[in-house]
Amino acid sequence: MLEITKAVITAAGRNQRTLPLQTLIDRDGAEKSVLAILVEEALSAGVQQIAVVVAPGDEVPYAEVIAEHRERVRFIRQVRPLGYGHAVHCARDFIGDDAFLHLVGDHLYVSREARTCAQQLIAVAQTEACAVSAVQATRETLLPYYGTVGGRRIEGRKDLYVIETVVEKPTPTEAELHLIVPGLRAGHYLCFFGMHILTPTVMEVLDARVTVVEADGGQVTLSEALNVLAGREQYLALEERAQRYDVGVKYGLLTAQLALALSGDDRDEVLTRLVELLASREMGREASASLAGS
Repeated sequence: MLEITKAVITAAGRNQRTLPLQTLIDRDGAEKSVLAILVEEALSAGVQQIAVVVAPGDEVPYAEVIAEHRERVRFIRQVRPLGYGHAVHCARDFIGDDAFLHLVGDHLYVSREARTCAQQLIAVAQTEACAVSAVQATRETLLPYYGTVGGRRIEGRKDLYVIETVVEKPTPTEAELHLIVPGLRAGHYLCFFGMHILTPTVMEVLDARVTVVEADGGQVTLSEALNVLAGREQYLALEERAQRYDVGVKYGLLTAQLALALSGDDRDEVLTRLVELLASREMGREASASLAGS
């Protein structure tokens, strides 16, 4: 049985650095940073130590927005921006020989049940004693934004798959050739949700890739390492019924805020305000139309 007490949050991407500092109202009605919400997601699942991989110089502002949890969090600098996989690899010494939860710093997760997304994922990893990535059935047009997996559904389970192949942002043609999963709707593929339970084997694979990139140049992708992992040991995908929200896209923060509010303690108040807003806009349009027709 895997014991998962560590987590790694990557937040050093060039276009990602300010996103974890943004402030939202969480489901409990409290004002929190995106980073604080992610830290609490990890802590909810029994994680005791969290490493946040940041760009040099970001440690102080990040520490300020998670003051309440500061004793649980360590900041690790990614001095050279060699890719997403390299950012994960920066936490190599922190992880040691342990399995760990991994979250990306520009996504928020809203569960549809009492258990958080991290709790659900860790429960499966502990039961199956292997690496597990959260995935979601995603339409073909969104493939350029996600790592995608191919494999087969485990008999007797509607939401659990054996991963056989991992491809980073595949083309539709590539997906059709290598990533179709029996049982999914036509034109849909299993794309990463932004949350993983990974074994130390991933760090071993990244070790080799980082050595090559440091010598010859290029980028280290996590998907490439996960594809190697799938060939070395059992690696599963859990299809999440929850929702992921990328706060880095246009209106991403707004959409994430609405999702948190509509699933939280202030749901009725937020719905009332939204109805009032829509009603006032409709009244304004009707008034404008009436004046135009006068």
